[in-house]
Amino acid sequence: MIDENRFFREATLAICSSLDIKTALWRCCRLIAQHLPVSEIYMNLYEPRLNGLRYIAKADAAGGRQMDKTIKLPGDVIRSIESGQRMKDQRIINNPDEDVVGSIITRELGLRGCSFIALRLYIEGRRLGVIDFFASDKNRFNETHLHLLSLLREPFAIAMANALQHQDLVQLKEELLSDNRYLNNALISRSGDEVIGEEQGLKEVTDKVEQIAHLKNTVLLLGETGVGKEVIANAIHRKSPRHREPFIKVNCGAIPEQLIDSELFGHEKGAFTGALTQKRGLFERANKGTIFLDEIGELPPWAQIRLLRVLQTQEIERVGGSPPIQLDIRVIAATHRDLAKMVAEGSFREDLWFRINAFPIQIPSLRHRIQDIPLLVDFFIRKKSEELGIHKFPQITKETMRELVNHEWPGNVRELENVVERALIQHRQGPLSFDGVTETRPANGPSIPVEKTTTPASLDEIIKKHILDVLYLTKGRISGPQGAAAVLKMHHNTLRNRMERMGIEFSGRKR
Repeated sequence: MIDENRFFREATLAICSSLDIKTALWRCCRLIAQHLPVSEIYMNLYEPRLNGLRYIAKADAAGGRQMDKTIKLPGDVIRSIESGQRMKDQRIINNPDEDVVGSIITRELGLRGCSFIALRLYIEGRRLGVIDFFASDKNRFNETHLHLLSLLREPFAIAMANALQHQDLVQLKEELLSDNRYLNNALISRSGDEVIGEEQGLKEVTDKVEQIAHLKNTVLLLGETGVGKEVIANAIHRKSPRHREPFIKVNCGAIPEQLIDSELFGHEKGAFTGALTQKRGLFERANKGTIFLDEIGELPPWAQIRLLRVLQTQEIERVGGSPPIQLDIRVIAATHRDLAKMVAEGSFREDLWFRINAFPIQIPSLRHRIQDIPLLVDFFIRKKSEELGIHKFPQITKETMRELVNHEWPGNVRELENVVERALIQHRQGPLSFDGVTETRPANGPSIPVEKTTTPASLDEIIKKHILDVLYLTKGRISGPQGAAAVLKMHHNTLRNRMERMGIEFSGRKR
């Protein structure tokens, strides 16, 4: 005979003795085994989205252990569980081989020739999961055992709820520490916090940023290397409702192909050789915020498929077969490559192209926004002087500034920044001199090389050649801010009429 009150009191103390669920289960298992034929205790959660049960902890005579094992169940069993036909509150299964769920559970857990009692747990009317009490042989449990174990339903439910909350807090703390370590190694540079030329050469770009920043839509930034795509991406994030959330930058071309999956989507412990711990990927770190995928055209085809699925479902899966992880994330992509051409060549997926190209922003090169060069030079002189410990900012002459304005700048803003830094290192006391920056061009547009001929050309031939050269520079584009008409400072219809009159046919790929 067992004193029910004493049994309940001692078991409750054991269950609530620790927030660590595996420790609490082990202590309770030792106590219950003194009175009932219980050799092991398992605790599981019912996961409808996984169509099965997820076992989170177990205990036996050797101790308690955490688990993360999902057991899938057939559709008809899921429906019987959902409807309550399978089990109301508790059930004895003395011969699991004759029970559809019992046979699946014992097979997956490796428990042959056993019997068990299943006890459903609730907290404030909400179903939490089930605790299973196993005996080592068949036909070991009776109604008396079931009654005694059912006394512990509420203590077990409270212990499970507290353990789950504690587990969530521990996980959040680990994620916070991980994010802090990551962000300390990838701080956003101060140069990315300010857009120089937003009221001049980048006026059209900043207008588009204002239009899209408050939305969640994917944005594609286009432009040559060094034009400042990262700066514009940063501006979109800062102006968005997500500005207090993470802003994660990824250079797709800098990740080795064999590490792309792990870096972007993370991996589970033991997913591959060397995966000693679970790792959250960059997409998961950017949850609630923004992820900036620079040089997206460098992704291999299989990675493009994974990215397309993320954009379509807002879900990721870590390497190693973990369940899908739901995300709330805004994607900004960027490239200097011609994605339309890559689609035609078959090296970039057309469906991904359509997905990211819903709102493209073309960032002009520095040679097409020469009015911003003095502002950029002044900004970089101040910024680099502070970095180099130069307290008195060196001066720059008007002639030198004119030389910088007339330079072609094939490396765009990045090249200008490097040139200013080199000049400050060489001429700390000023005035600044930019040795080597001597190539000039007309102030009203890019330089047009003119071939020397022995026979003078007619005016129409010169005009035709000039139009062809400008069309070549604009890759065949006629209208728009980066088109040939804008460079030639004429209306696009006027340019088309003149091209038709001169018999000019031009393709963006081949002159």
